[in-house]
Amino acid sequence: MAGPRVVIIGAGVVGAALADEISERGWTEVTVVDQGPLPATGGSTSHAPGLVFQTNSSKTMTEMARYTVEKFRSLDVDGRPCFLQVGGLEVATGPERVAELQRRHGWLTSWGVESRLLGPEECVEQHPLVNPDKVLGGLLVPTDGLAKAVLAVEAQIRRATERGVRFLARHEVLDVRHGGGRVTGVLTDQGEIPADIVVCCAGIWGPKIARMAGMNLPLTPLAHQLAWTGPVPALAGQTEEAVRPILRHQDADLYYRDRFDGLGIGYYGHRPMPVSADDILSVDDADEMPSVLKFTEEDFEDAWTETRSLLPATREAKVEEGINGLFSFTTDGMPLLGESPDVKGFWVAEAVWVTHSAGVGRAMAEWLVDGHCSSFDLHECDVNRFEPHQLAPEYVLARDCRNFAEVYDILHPLQPPEDLRPLRTSPFYARQQEHGAFFLEANGWERPQWYEANAGLVEGRSVVTPNDWAARFWSPIVGAEAQATRETVAMYDMTALKRLEVSGRAAAAFLERLCTGKVDKSVGSVTYTLLLDRDGGIRSDITVARLADDRFQIGANGNLDLDWFTRHLPADGTVQVRDITAGTCCIGLWGPLAREVLQPLTDADFSNEGLKYFRAKQAYIASVPVTAMRLSYVGELGWELYTTADQGQKLWDTLWEAARPHGGIVAGRGAFNSLRLEKGYRSFGTDMTYEHDPYEAGVGFAVKPDKGDFVGKAALERRKADVRRKLTCLTIDDPQAVVMGKEPVYDGDRPVGHVTSAAFGHTIGKGIAYAWLPVELTTPGRALQIGYFDQRVEAVVAEEPLFDPTMSRLRG
Repeated sequence: MAGPRVVIIGAGVVGAALADEISERGWTEVTVVDQGPLPATGGSTSHAPGLVFQTNSSKTMTEMARYTVEKFRSLDVDGRPCFLQVGGLEVATGPERVAELQRRHGWLTSWGVESRLLGPEECVEQHPLVNPDKVLGGLLVPTDGLAKAVLAVEAQIRRATERGVRFLARHEVLDVRHGGGRVTGVLTDQGEIPADIVVCCAGIWGPKIARMAGMNLPLTPLAHQLAWTGPVPALAGQTEEAVRPILRHQDADLYYRDRFDGLGIGYYGHRPMPVSADDILSVDDADEMPSVLKFTEEDFEDAWTETRSLLPATREAKVEEGINGLFSFTTDGMPLLGESPDVKGFWVAEAVWVTHSAGVGRAMAEWLVDGHCSSFDLHECDVNRFEPHQLAPEYVLARDCRNFAEVYDILHPLQPPEDLRPLRTSPFYARQQEHGAFFLEANGWERPQWYEANAGLVEGRSVVTPNDWAARFWSPIVGAEAQATRETVAMYDMTALKRLEVSGRAAAAFLERLCTGKVDKSVGSVTYTLLLDRDGGIRSDITVARLADDRFQIGANGNLDLDWFTRHLPADGTVQVRDITAGTCCIGLWGPLAREVLQPLTDADFSNEGLKYFRAKQAYIASVPVTAMRLSYVGELGWELYTTADQGQKLWDTLWEAARPHGGIVAGRGAFNSLRLEKGYRSFGTDMTYEHDPYEAGVGFAVKPDKGDFVGKAALERRKADVRRKLTCLTIDDPQAVVMGKEPVYDGDRPVGHVTSAAFGHTIGKGIAYAWLPVELTTPGRALQIGYFDQRVEAVVAEEPLFDPTMSRLRG
């Protein structure tokens, strides 16, 4: 098959990889255009230093880097290799970085990449230029190395060309043609090229090209300093380009690579230097190339001082050349992949560095040809993940610059950004401040983690302080709030969770087609169900509440759910989907005394018979109209109470005054997370993602195979018979050994899986960690270990749920 007509904009390392991968899959009606010459087109690829460190907290990013290494190792141009596998070494010069390298070693073990922790002497053995008095330890990844980026581009261009792909150098894109909601072609300075699909791989020019298709791309080109020394006497006579491992000194925002008898030095410690994509010079106007700006020596002074301290041999050398090279940064540090929400057929593969380029090429080729990506879980990379405020120019610039500044920082998984806050606040925000809320950020929302007003609850309770890392962004109040929720009643702000409304005469049939569960039920029904991709992988888990014959409220996980629904809307206008989150708010009122608090406030019947578990009704709570849904992710009796934003503060005040006489409290997300893990409730994006199916993830009960057809049903039936791994509950007896997530799990000395969610269970008195494990290791009672920094934490497989397995508290 020749496939549809595809135009790829940009022949850098991403565009070349996509052309190679997509033509290998049989699509050969492909044209690649670039404004520069081939293979060095003048973009970021052309000056990239080529260091490939595979280590990343994201499993997807590590896997894409690993694929890039494997592919580049297989490529050459006339016998010249495209990858020099010299290894990668990160060194620590302070105790916090030593611990960070231990954590990074854990990530690599979790994701299946070989690595070793080294002592100071071993670091010097690997890289003899390193000052033995400076380093405290290191992390070695033997498969890391140097990518010859331009050579890799040339190799992939040759392969794609042999299959019929056409590469057009010196073709500047002037416009992306589109009409009727879909792309039709690309206009260049040498004519128009018709297209069914256009993929923007333009790198630092990405925002400019995307704007031609009406797309706002949250990407900022920022200058990054790269310098080259002259000869270093200690390297005299080195005839190979690189023999020592590529080196990172992240405590000083520095990295190093060999270049024969000299060194390359990259630096992230200088001030952010953003550039608008519209201000980047053309290929003809640039002195060297468009992506290279003049080296600012004053910004490099600290880097050179620190280099001579870490690598004393450089004291006898000089910095002979340098550039401020432009690279792409995004608001969350992840790539931008996927199709425009407004112009069908216009795709982007942006903010991708050399490290992940071949992996992204493969991912995009699979997505385009097969309709989904089977090699990588792309939910963190989908360009449609952003909320509207996250596309605001001020937000994009500030957060992109912050990510540049923090690229090598040690960041706690709960650490919130400090700038541009608050951005989104619920109607309860003023009241939460009065209660001394400690806020973290969730999708721009200020969300309480705990309340200082509850400090007195800690007295007389057994709340164990966890280890130092787990105790950051934590308070013993978290444990007290969790226990109090199970004893009396608590109010939780659930506003940050996305809410969608699906309406229209065909709304029920529409949802039946997308959901794994039966949702075409009576008005007032609430259904926990899943959205699947065509390969049977989980796209999301949602709740669907039928509020009228033609109107449903969806409890969603984020903007990707809105995008998924929107893409599947029937063309005849019989179904509408809209985001109602900003105009609404929600309080979770949960605990054994919840009914005593709520029932006196309303004439509606909130008895067990009046509103059964997983049912909804509309009612008045005092003077506030609410939609009440009887469900709970903390495992206690209660309701999610929704109202409009203008009535939110009144609802809070009404419930609070009623709850106080019963010993009620307000509680934060820290308690919520502990309680939901005691009940074994999954969190999409953490516990399960696109790569998992319902039966592996333990949510097979949400699939009703006897209902009509739904997206992913056929593939799921095939996958059900071949479950080889399971999301499994582990408990930890040592109360201080609380893990955080993404740690490796061991069976003896053998890594066998990784942790997803974890917390201390303040009701059961044990640590809880959910982990992906091979089926044969999921028998309750099986003893395993979790790798946590430099420790091995004893854990055991447990039956789930850990709390209230009969569900009596929820259904009472």
